[in-house]
Amino acid sequence: MGAYKYIQELWRKKQSDVMRFLLRVRCWQYRQLSALHRAPRPTRPDKARRLGYKAKQGYVIYRIRVRRGGRKRPVPKGATYGKPVHHGVNQLKFARSLQSVAEERAGRHCGALRVLNSYWMESHSHPGRSAVGQSRLTATSVSRV
Repeated sequence: MGAYKYIQELWRKKQSDVMRFLLRVRCWQYRQLSALHRAPRPTRPDKARRLGYKAKQGYVIYRIRVRRGGRKRPVPKGATYGKPVHHGVNQLKFARSLQSVAEERAGRHCGALRVLNSYWMESHSHPGRSAVGQSRLTATSVSRV
């Protein structure tokens, strides 16, 4: 087995002692950084290469943190008009995936580049808070046009 196969097997077993420790430390480390920041190299090189990343000039990696949870309808003081069937404010589900939201944010930040692909890195939720502190971390690879 090659090196990338070993890395792939490590990521498959997320409950192992090594991976649990690594994920916990990295989760804390990434929370100290901004929600969108450039990474010097991919966190998961095997996954990044499978999705089209090459370690050469013109390819950059960004880590994007996206808040998880439902979407609240932006209405002033919850005032919705019309029939009661359309009065929903709180328990709405966003139509797009968190991955597509992260890719869009990376694309907006790097206007001259195009988004190549993205992959999941880790999800975080604070034990004391329900939906407030939850986030999903995605690494996005962007390349030249």
